[in-house]
Amino acid sequence: MRYLGLDLGTKTLGISISDKTNTLVSPLKVLRFKSEDYESIIAEVKEIVNNFNITLVILGLPRNMDGSIGFAGKRSLLFKTLLEKEKIKVEMVDERLTTKSAEDIVHLNNENVKNTKFKIDSIAACIILENYLRKCQNETKE
Repeated sequence: MRYLGLDLGTKTLGISISDKTNTLVSPLKVLRFKSEDYESIIAEVKEIVNNFNITLVILGLPRNMDGSIGFAGKRSLLFKTLLEKEKIKVEMVDERLTTKSAEDIVHLNNENVKNTKFKIDSIAACIILENYLRKCQNETKE
């Protein structure tokens, strides 16, 4: 079993991947696409899923602070549907504040501003996947 973490934006998709034991998560890449043209990256995500033998994709679900689903959340739900049409198994994870956490990590490390957006997207994807793996570990302990 190996997992992929996705952080979907309006023009980018941050991608992270777990190791074969699902204990370590690493940034994989960031895909760019035209604003909200999600269908254009489905084939590349499918290729990554096949090349790395991914059994499950973890997609961040943006929620408003009150827990409701707004525009960004609906966008992620649409992307989930597109992935599932390609026979890719997808689970959604609440991603509130992951981008803020990723921004904090990048800024604390004094990263080059030129590549900051890509680093934030891939780190946010890592946080999403790490949160999912932590949740799974906690469930098995109970």
